[in-house]
Amino acid sequence: MAADTADPRAPRISLITVCWNAERTIADTLRSIDTQTYRDFEHIIIDGGSSDSTLAIIASAPAENRRVVSEPDGGIYEAMNKGIGLASGDIIGFLNADDTFESSGSLETVAAALEDEAYNGCYGDLIYVSNQHPDRTVRYWKSCPFKPGSFGRGWCPPHPTFYVRRHIYDRFGTFDLRYRLAADVELMMRFLEVARIKTVYIPRVLVRMRLGGATNKNVQNISRQNKEVLRSLADHGLGVSILMFWASKLVNRLGQFVKRNR
Repeated sequence: MAADTADPRAPRISLITVCWNAERTIADTLRSIDTQTYRDFEHIIIDGGSSDSTLAIIASAPAENRRVVSEPDGGIYEAMNKGIGLASGDIIGFLNADDTFESSGSLETVAAALEDEAYNGCYGDLIYVSNQHPDRTVRYWKSCPFKPGSFGRGWCPPHPTFYVRRHIYDRFGTFDLRYRLAADVELMMRFLEVARIKTVYIPRVLVRMRLGGATNKNVQNISRQNKEVLRSLADHGLGVSILMFWASKLVNRLGQFVKRNR
């Protein structure tokens, strides 16, 4: 799909970046966004009131389709909800300040997948890279098509690759702020397991994520997140075997370190 083709089927994308004191990584994120071949998108940056040079770096990379809001907030999920509220596109997705697109064609791939209005969302694969050496792959998160019951087995799509039509948020809600570390998993669970929206899996890497985010920065947070996931399963009345959940999660996580091929 050419970037300047006026295709009536082509969806407009709202891409949201949440950041706070991200001076070390935000330039890479902006560069990967600004080099996308698909141009029918708006970029909304929700900054939590950074006190470092984050805002200066953003100002040094102006773009006509970019909007910046900087003010204190209650954390990443509140900031994401704020971005959703400002979004005007047909499709909403997130690329945070520790992440970059895998290639200049990532958004074009998303747009092509969602030209078919039978699908309300899509997601793909993700690779974790070294915090200090972002060219070095540490883990490969290969996803798969959704099957009912998958979340109870510890599965979920990589959230930075997850794009959903805006009317799905209008109908089924945004991030539930009761979950401090797992609101993204709970939201995808709510959309896929409960609402059963129709999604398409894109079998290719869309995003590169640096290790060291709020969820995966230490064992305690990983454990807390998974306990929140189990709580959200119970909150939605989804039966789950705790033993099956942890066993499947462990097998899946170990597999991410083994898989290197793209």
